[in-house]
Amino acid sequence: MKFICTGDWHLGNMFHGIDRLDEHRHFLDWMVEHIEQLRPDALLIAGDVFDSGNPSAASQKAYYGFLARLSSLGHRMKVIVTAGNHDSAQRLEAPRPLLSCLQVEIRGNVRHLWSTDADGTPHRTVDYDDMIIPVDGADGIEAVVLAVPYLRSDAISGESYSEGVSNFMSTLINRAKALYPHRRRVMMAHLYATGAEIAADDASERIIVGGAEQVTLRGMNDHPDYLTCGHIHKRQHIHDTDWARYSGSVLPMSFAEKSYTHGVDLVDIGPDGLRDVKQLRYTPQHPLTVIPDDNEPADLTINRLCRLIDERLPPLTAESADENAVYVALRVTHGKISADDIAVAEKHIAKRNAILCKIQKIMPPPDIDTERESINPATIDDILNLDPVEVLAKAFALKHGTPMSERQREMLSEITANAKNDTEL
Repeated sequence: MKFICTGDWHLGNMFHGIDRLDEHRHFLDWMVEHIEQLRPDALLIAGDVFDSGNPSAASQKAYYGFLARLSSLGHRMKVIVTAGNHDSAQRLEAPRPLLSCLQVEIRGNVRHLWSTDADGTPHRTVDYDDMIIPVDGADGIEAVVLAVPYLRSDAISGESYSEGVSNFMSTLINRAKALYPHRRRVMMAHLYATGAEIAADDASERIIVGGAEQVTLRGMNDHPDYLTCGHIHKRQHIHDTDWARYSGSVLPMSFAEKSYTHGVDLVDIGPDGLRDVKQLRYTPQHPLTVIPDDNEPADLTINRLCRLIDERLPPLTAESADENAVYVALRVTHGKISADDIAVAEKHIAKRNAILCKIQKIMPPPDIDTERESINPATIDDILNLDPVEVLAKAFALKHGTPMSERQREMLSEITANAKNDTEL
């Protein structure tokens, strides 16, 4: 059996103020072409179909138009979609009865059943059967897909989130074994697995991921034949497994992801289990570039910066305008490049087939000796007259070798002001 596994589409995403609808349409066209060519038995979309719980009408139209095109291909492929943390589970599931007629199965929520004990006490249990979806292969191989949507803390039980999710998945696997003992088992989920690699400086992904909801798959002996996951944007094996993988995002979601490969996974399941997993590489319509590169010094003069712009960005022609424009981030040293210099750089970029998305200002390293001396009080009066924000800012610079950003100083000022007010009260 052949499964195409994907996730983290983030339809409706805005990239530094740029609407990416055309980029997503480009990807969906690519998907239809490959599905028509490969004729997989199932397409699994593991969450974050949309970038927000309230997607635009245009992004919803692109999504439902894609599903309609798949149904018109005329072959017996099943589509299974689960909700991610960015999706509204209720909104995603709303057309479930209609879409099931088109061989599209949606699992946004964990459903529950009410039952009554012998003494008449009612209690609620998880409807695990609802998440077990049979898929029949063209070659006679039979499988079930265990479709697990993003599990919020109120949907699980256990001493920790990790334990609760692990127990949930194990119970679902055992239930599938009982119902379909002779079928292969493929699971799809949307979670943050312990050990997963994320970009160190990718604030957006780190905010999404957090740290409290890590799930450990180590020691999960009774695992499915294959687990495809959404949530982490970099394609990778899940730590300490040879049977689980993140398929990765279909578009880079930040400049920190500029080196990621994108695409979908083609998974081959045979009578004895997993045979092969390979990536079908997709080239996003708009590549990302950072000038200068992260491994190059950012303290360039405006002349050198403009030379790099001319060298590294493609020329603008009538044929290339906008369609495959490069998204650009400039790295400049704070205090060395002026506002007038930035205007000059912008004019150079405007002559290339590129779009300036971001200007990252790098703070010069502090003079550690000067910083240390400036917070060395000599008398009690010196201590009493110290500004707590300045002391903490200098301590930050000493510890990290770089000064606080303006936003960090603003937050620190707000915290110290609130603490002072609370003390006075």
